[in-house]
Amino acid sequence: MTNRSSLQTKLMLSDLYASNTVYTSRPSYISNPWLDPEEHQSNFLTGRELIIADNMPVIVHKASVTDKLEQLFAEIGKSLPQNVYTFSDKSSYEMLLKNLVKEQQKTIYFQYIHDPSLLSKEAYALDKDIFVALNNKAKIPKWTNDKYLPQREVVAFEAFEERVQAWQFPFVIKPGDDLPTAGGYGVMICYNDTDLSKAIQRIRDAKSATKQLIIEQKIEAVANYCVQFAYSHNTGVQYIGAAEQITNDYGFYHGNQNVNNVPSHVIKAGEEIMKNGVAQGFFGIAGFDLLVDKFGDVYAIDLNFRQNGSTSMLLLEPSLNKGYHKFYSYVASKDNAKFYQTILKYVKQGVLFPLSYYDGDWFEHEAVNSRFGCIWHASSKEEVESLESLFLKEVST
Repeated sequence: MTNRSSLQTKLMLSDLYASNTVYTSRPSYISNPWLDPEEHQSNFLTGRELIIADNMPVIVHKASVTDKLEQLFAEIGKSLPQNVYTFSDKSSYEMLLKNLVKEQQKTIYFQYIHDPSLLSKEAYALDKDIFVALNNKAKIPKWTNDKYLPQREVVAFEAFEERVQAWQFPFVIKPGDDLPTAGGYGVMICYNDTDLSKAIQRIRDAKSATKQLIIEQKIEAVANYCVQFAYSHNTGVQYIGAAEQITNDYGFYHGNQNVNNVPSHVIKAGEEIMKNGVAQGFFGIAGFDLLVDKFGDVYAIDLNFRQNGSTSMLLLEPSLNKGYHKFYSYVASKDNAKFYQTILKYVKQGVLFPLSYYDGDWFEHEAVNSRFGCIWHASSKEEVESLESLFLKEVST
């Protein structure tokens, strides 16, 4: 089992950002049709990077830093971070952002862009225009030097329904504008006419926020990697590892697992993309979704010039049990107390590494299900699958 008294990472967030920078991973309260997560899920996301932040201040919802997280962290020899700014709702979140920027002269490193009515571009630690351009799916060819590309077509909203009829199943539809997406929420994989009809209706519903769309060949992949790099002026470009993405047939994200022996040409492709981003002015952590087909060819299907769900798993690798690692998150289905006690049981066993805990019991006037972000770490995939199966059975009965 891992040594609980000496938590280590490959690097910390504070190694990458200026001392006057504050991090927020919460999506904006002003939603868009391609990223419309439930409010508690958005609040839950704010605690995901606490354990790797080190000295970097992080904006966190109050329900994500209660005594329950403190107890979970104590089990791995970690104290509850003190470098946090907390909020409780939309008003306090937006007020906090404005205070940090206008009164405390901080800059904000955003995981997702926020509405311009809230803060000006000068509030962004990473130039907002650069951040938006690097994460725009329509511009992927520019950042890959026109390499690693599936067959694709970028079409205007008005021309989409006609143009898509020329494509043969299966194919993928994605928004091609500046609005952020996450977790496969903006990806529409079409295997048949039923899937296409659903996609068309969803696109029609997003008419007010969508100027163009991407139609893309669906790659029959044998491997799906999220290849991640970090960059700062002091550290240079660093490869921090790759995780294999776990998705269903329709591209929705279900976590990550560690992977050994990533092909060197996959890492090289990711490094080339990272350097292109750095040349534009990017700094921080980025992860690129790179597929490999049966011929060994690499395809870049999404470029996330921001932290990814599995970033913590990769950075914390030195402090995890050797073997198999799986990053995932869970939501209590019935009893928050039982959910927490079951989590605590497996953390104490040394097979479940806590990253975040959103305490539903913090809310006094509404019933809220608790949420937990974690890394399973044991000797083999089979052992983790067995442990996870027992865990899910315990929390659901």
